[in-house]
Amino acid sequence: MYSHMMVGSNDIERSKKFYDATFKAIGGREAIVDDKGRLMYLYNDGAFLVTKPIDGEPATAGNGCTIGFAMTPEQADAWHAAGVEAGGTAIEDPPGERPGSGMYLAYLRDPDGNKLCALHRLG
Repeated sequence: MYSHMMVGSNDIERSKKFYDATFKAIGGREAIVDDKGRLMYLYNDGAFLVTKPIDGEPATAGNGCTIGFAMTPEQADAWHAAGVEAGGTAIEDPPGERPGSGMYLAYLRDPDGNKLCALHRLG
């Protein structure tokens, strides 16, 4: 059912620095930039895109919205560190196994405030 995810940004160059770092940390590539200036990240048969809103209004983060990326615990740690280094904000608990959940999680907010999660199902 999933085909792609797109988030808005008020500063595409700042977003490119952040997302290039986080995708490269898990073995992905830097963004493909299309003719409209949108960033496209293709990884594990999914597509993640970043754009300035087409309606001309400011980009805002979705309240209650979280975008999750599947990866190993080692990738989650590298992703989290790269994101913080590239201008993201660490949120919630530090990366790690959540007792009783059966999951390894890491959370960031990108420079525009979008909430991101690295997730690995244990076992």
